[in-house]
Amino acid sequence: MHLIKDQCKGCGYCIEFCPKKVFEESEEINARGVHPPRIVDESKCLLCGFCTAVCPDFAIFVTEKKCEERS
Repeated sequence: MHLIKDQCKGCGYCIEFCPKKVFEESEEINARGVHPPRIVDESKCLLCGFCTAVCPDFAIFVTEKKCEERS
């Protein structure tokens, strides 16, 4: 899972619509002056790609990790 924080406008769609609640709002402020999401627990991700689909800024993309990267 990859998040391009400075591309995010802080709409919160990824936080609201993720079925596993992988995201939450962060305290960090990005280049746009908003609070981007932060990944809470990537291991809960279903790799469904819904966050990618709902992100209007194309700031999130999901890729499956190789077995050795997961541990």
